[in-house]
Amino acid sequence: MKSTGRRQAVMIISSLASRASVRTVSRPVPIAAPNGATVAYTDGACRGNPGPGGWAWAIPDGAWAAGYDPTTTNQRMEIMAAFQAVQAIEGPVHIVSDSTYVVNCFRDEWWRGWQKRGWKNSKKEPVANRDLWEPFIELALDRQTTFDWVKGHSGDPMNDVVDRLAVAVALSTQNMTGEVPPTEEQMGPPDSAGPRSSSLRSAVVSLDADRPALRDGRIPEGSPYAVVGIRAADLAESEAGKKLRRHMSEVLSAQAELRDDLVVLTGLRPGAEQIAAAAATDAGIPYVVVLPYPNPAASWSVHTRAAFEDACAGARSVVTLEKKLPSDATAKRSALGRRDGWLRSVSLGALVVTDGVNGEADLQLNKFTQALGDEVWQIELDVLR
Repeated sequence: MKSTGRRQAVMIISSLASRASVRTVSRPVPIAAPNGATVAYTDGACRGNPGPGGWAWAIPDGAWAAGYDPTTTNQRMEIMAAFQAVQAIEGPVHIVSDSTYVVNCFRDEWWRGWQKRGWKNSKKEPVANRDLWEPFIELALDRQTTFDWVKGHSGDPMNDVVDRLAVAVALSTQNMTGEVPPTEEQMGPPDSAGPRSSSLRSAVVSLDADRPALRDGRIPEGSPYAVVGIRAADLAESEAGKKLRRHMSEVLSAQAELRDDLVVLTGLRPGAEQIAAAAATDAGIPYVVVLPYPNPAASWSVHTRAAFEDACAGARSVVTLEKKLPSDATAKRSALGRRDGWLRSVSLGALVVTDGVNGEADLQLNKFTQALGDEVWQIELDVLR
């Protein structure tokens, strides 16, 4: 695309939506370790979840290691990366990770509650990955380990190094170590698929495009772009909803100027998500329906359910993330939370519709902004009314 076309597209988007406030900060400069501790960056990757994976740690301008696990999960690889770093490095260690799962365990002292409850979480369920957490926590406390969070895929050089190393061993199945910084050949190709894209996914596509089993088969081809926000059963047919549809269609059209293979991801819940499918159709952009579990429209009104079924029929595909139907309202909310987490992990950008009243939409805006930074745009419904 010509630069003038790109600038024009950004100007159009800016006139129709506002960039969400970025509440996270990337780390372009080296982090100073407390009390002279050794700084170690860590990361994990997984080919599927569960599936084969890799972990990596690296000291800036120093030693590093990366290991392969044939059957694992993303979370286990994140823990293992930090655990291995603390085991391998002498003296106090300052871990820098893009995993809130690892960092918050120590910074927010989750481990205290786990131990107090006999290794049960707040829902009185067994703590996942206890076999790793228990020895790691003991070692980290004994070694006075400290933790810092860095936003992934944000241009931090060392975060990129460990990300590439973890992906490389997940693909090659070969462990690696070094006493000096790794070479480009050892690290594998850089992640160039865009902000917050899965580096493992982009590496798989570029290195082994004829082996789709290496990537999450649910991720649609193209540049995934999520649309979420307020839920309202009668919004689509209201005057505000019709105006939102036109507005959203223009935003999506401009986004398609930036990414010519744009594909909209929507859950089709009544409100912003339902309108997203119609707006994408108006703009001539394909959309994929992402459902948290089978038949979420079963309890909706006949009219709303019919609209849902029509939208599913018009989609490029329908992705159902979980096979099991939730047992109650709490389980449904949890499944929707996991759906949003999946959307954040695979999308290159997002459009969030808010109204200044709906707390759920505000929470979505916050979480998508934390994950995707300035690739998140906001439409305030009150402005359109």
